[in-house]
Amino acid sequence: MDSNTTNERNVKPNPQEIDLLKLVRKIWNSRNLILKVCGIGTLIGLIINFGTPKEYTASTLIAPEGYRRSSSSGIGALASMADIDISSSSTTERDAIYPSLYPSIANSIPFLIRLFNIKVCEQKDSIVIPLSQYLKERQKVPWWNSITSVPVKLIGRTISLFKDTSDENREETKTKIDPFWLTREEAGMARAIASRINIEVDKKKKTIKIFVTMQDPQVAATVADTVQARLKEYITEYRTSKARRLLEYAEKLRKEAREEYYEAQKRYTRYADGNQGLVKLTSRAEQARLRNEMDLAQATYNQTEQQVQIAKAKVEKETPVYAVIQPVQVPLSPLKPRKMVILAGCIFLAGAGSISWILFAKDFVESFLRDIRRKRKTSKDEYNQMVAND
Repeated sequence: MDSNTTNERNVKPNPQEIDLLKLVRKIWNSRNLILKVCGIGTLIGLIINFGTPKEYTASTLIAPEGYRRSSSSGIGALASMADIDISSSSTTERDAIYPSLYPSIANSIPFLIRLFNIKVCEQKDSIVIPLSQYLKERQKVPWWNSITSVPVKLIGRTISLFKDTSDENREETKTKIDPFWLTREEAGMARAIASRINIEVDKKKKTIKIFVTMQDPQVAATVADTVQARLKEYITEYRTSKARRLLEYAEKLRKEAREEYYEAQKRYTRYADGNQGLVKLTSRAEQARLRNEMDLAQATYNQTEQQVQIAKAKVEKETPVYAVIQPVQVPLSPLKPRKMVILAGCIFLAGAGSISWILFAKDFVESFLRDIRRKRKTSKDEYNQMVAND
């Protein structure tokens, strides 16, 4: 008796399995609708692929020097010769500009403004134009942008009717780009360039990768190489700014000491030539005094010369070293649009949307419409009955 009951229990169907089979059967019965919707999604994906302009990405990989080095033995020897103590400099001194700040530097307004006038040339054209002109005149846009941009253009024209004309006059008379006061066009151009530059910092490997995306492969490579060079110049200028100021001051002192030495030498030789036959003690004392002044000026000049050499070595030491691991190359194939990804995404969204409609939304909409028709029929019957009773 117990075994029979247990068998009957095992034979009983699971409600979840019934629901799952019901859903699968429901989807299978509507397979024609799903195929049609997926076909529409495929067509939309093809339209997006053929309507989206190609974009190429050029990249370069560099390994910057992250820390300041300690004083070398050569600089220490020069410093000891000049009686200068440089032992206070710390070997673990860090920079104020870390590699993680390089993306912020590349997206800063002063850095982007310097990229406006770099010369670029398209691969299929020999005309050299500034980058700002290329982005303004040579960029292709999808055909549907002409439709979606109509409301924005109408709003812009409406706003321009109430715009102060003095702002336009200031923009027209402005000849030099001022980072403190950019016009709307200059700010838009800076944003456009920044959107096409991407810098990735790998903190573990201590490497920096620069990506530049443009619609022309040669322009992308040119801008990537320029961004790399300008970034090096920016960091080098920062790292060596203090050392260069010390070098300028040392060269100034050397120039003054050299002039004083030459002047003291002229006074001594002039006096010595004019008083060769004199044996007076006063003449000898004056000649000795002039000789001492010349020797002192020469010693000062030699000391300043050593300080200049130390300052030059300091500049060389502070100059960062960048190892270019992967140089810039003209990309051979476009990175965007990713045609297969877009096509697969459109098909997936179409299929998922149609299945969601069949399983959930269709029954809800049909029941909602039936309720509306029932209420209308009920109200109509009640109205006819009231008319009949009257």
